[in-house]
Amino acid sequence: MSFVIVIISLIVLILLISYFKVDAFLSFLIISIGAGIALGIPLERLPVAVDEGIGSILGSLTLIIVLGAMLGKLVAESGAAKKIASVMVDLFGTKYIQWGLMITGFIVGIPLFYGIGFVLLVPLIFSVVNQYKLPAVYIGLPMLAALSVTHGFLPPHPSPVALVALFDADLGMTLILGLCLAIPAIIIAGPLFSKTLKNIQSGPVTLFEQKESNFNYGTPGKVNSLVSATLPVFLLIIVTIIPYIFPNMGGQASSILALIGAPSVVMLISLIVATYTLGLRQGRSIKEIMSVYVDAVKDIAMILLIIAGSGIFKQVMEESGVSTELANVFKQLPVHPLILGWLITAIIRVCIGSATVAALTAAGVIMPLVAQTGVNPNLMVLSLGAGSLFFSHVNDSGFWLFKEYFNLSLKDTFRSWSVMETIVSVIGLLGVLILNIFI
Repeated sequence: MSFVIVIISLIVLILLISYFKVDAFLSFLIISIGAGIALGIPLERLPVAVDEGIGSILGSLTLIIVLGAMLGKLVAESGAAKKIASVMVDLFGTKYIQWGLMITGFIVGIPLFYGIGFVLLVPLIFSVVNQYKLPAVYIGLPMLAALSVTHGFLPPHPSPVALVALFDADLGMTLILGLCLAIPAIIIAGPLFSKTLKNIQSGPVTLFEQKESNFNYGTPGKVNSLVSATLPVFLLIIVTIIPYIFPNMGGQASSILALIGAPSVVMLISLIVATYTLGLRQGRSIKEIMSVYVDAVKDIAMILLIIAGSGIFKQVMEESGVSTELANVFKQLPVHPLILGWLITAIIRVCIGSATVAALTAAGVIMPLVAQTGVNPNLMVLSLGAGSLFFSHVNDSGFWLFKEYFNLSLKDTFRSWSVMETIVSVIGLLGVLILNIFI
């Protein structure tokens, strides 16, 4: 009976979000409480479970997401993202312009949230299209594929960071493995797949046109822009591989590395550096920089609440004992846990549209299986991340952004955007399964 309750809860959750358009956080909260009651959790225990669910997940990742949002906002506002883009276009030239834009999308996509990166980079795509008279979808899709992959696979984006916390994975190792998956996924779904889309015609940009700033701030240089935007990635990679290079390191050095290597400290160091290199050094006052950071926190408030809602759902599953029952059932299925995690996430993604909600909802269901089967938690994070990108369609805001920006028909949007997202998702899963052989 408990399985039926869980399935009904998931169906109602999907309907609330996708059909009735109820806010995802409120949907999680309502369904979690309802499921808790139906599963027999004592009524006096339910409020405690709600509080514990929120605290258990937000406690370990709020700082990372908030600091990451601040850094991404400053990278965009300072002009660093545009500088990186223009350098890549100049570096690769007309013949390999796709590859330049793809690498730009990847670099800019690491610190920037998907929506900001999309709005920021699409005008660049059309400026290149107009200058070189090339098909817009053919030129632009590789860049947007890179943005999508960073959103689904790589910390410090909210979904991967939240999944790392849920599965007790290692953020640095997840980042390194995610980079291994991201490169082939972007190349196949970007430059290679877009070769089949040269005949798709698009109209001019008509929506979301960027406005130039009225303030005369300095623009950061090429090296400054690149280093400031990607500093968290390099710091996380460095502190992750140092113990493997110096396995006998101990004492004070080990303690210092543990402090510096904490993801929240990595993000704080990166933000402090960027505050100077992209802010103060370019003529912005501390007050103006802090205003940018305040706006960044406003942008991600609902994301944090959605993650909190998923924590409540996870806690209810644990409190009721359903998680253990589900794990025992899943263990008997002739399907590898990594494939099962991807499949559940992909189904929810198709139903709901939101990649973040899909991954976090699936995590609450699949999480106990990780502990019981011993599957690598870093790979499970990436498996769910890949599943969360599967087949974006009409219930996903990214689908409509792409359609309206490029002025495409629904048919051509499905043919280009939806197929690209599916390729990224499938290649991600295949990469996870290959890595699982060697790890």
